[in-house]
Amino acid sequence: MLNTICSNNLAHLITVALITFIATLPVNAQQTSTPTEITPFTDSTKAINVIDDTFVCLKKMHPVRGFFVTNLVNNLEATLIAAKQPLGAEYPPGSVVQLIPTEVMVKHNKGWSPATKDWEFFELEVSEAGSKIKVRGTTEVLNKFGGNCAACHFKAEPQWDMICEQDHGCDSLPIPNFVIHWIQRNDPRCD
Repeated sequence: MLNTICSNNLAHLITVALITFIATLPVNAQQTSTPTEITPFTDSTKAINVIDDTFVCLKKMHPVRGFFVTNLVNNLEATLIAAKQPLGAEYPPGSVVQLIPTEVMVKHNKGWSPATKDWEFFELEVSEAGSKIKVRGTTEVLNKFGGNCAACHFKAEPQWDMICEQDHGCDSLPIPNFVIHWIQRNDPRCD
C-alpha cells in the first residue's frame, strides 16, 4: 500500500512539474501581435484602457465556478450577475474573465470588435513583480500551447458571450481540473 501511495504522489508531482514547465515556456514563435498594438478591425474610440497593472493576483478577483472576474469600469455587480446567470448573459464593458494567471479576456465597449463580441484576449507574463502583457488582440492571439484563443471561445454557444465552461459548447481543456486549481493557487503575483 505504501508503494501505491508513493506512486500516486510521484505521478501527481510529475504532472504538476510538467504543467508548470509548459506554463513557463515562451509564447509560440509564430505569434505576430505585440503588447503595444491593438489588432486591425477594432474601433480605438471604444477601447477600455488596459495596461500591465490592470491585471492582478487571482485572489483579488471574484471567484465564480472555478474562474475569476472583475470589472475595470466600476461595474462589478453587472459582471457578477452575468457570470452567475444559469442560462447565460452578455457581459458588460470592463469585464475581466480569467481562468489561469497567464491568460485573460477583457470586454471593451460595444462596437470595439464585432468579430469577437468586443472581447480582447491577452497572454500575460506573471511574476512576483506583477503582470506584463506579452500578447494582446482579437482573432490572432495564440496561447502558450499554440491554440488560438478566439477560435476556442467562438465555440461557446451564443448565450454564453464567448465564455467557455464545460457545458457551453467549447472544447474541453487538455489538462485536469486539479492542475488548473494548483496553477490558480500558485499565482506568483499573490502575497
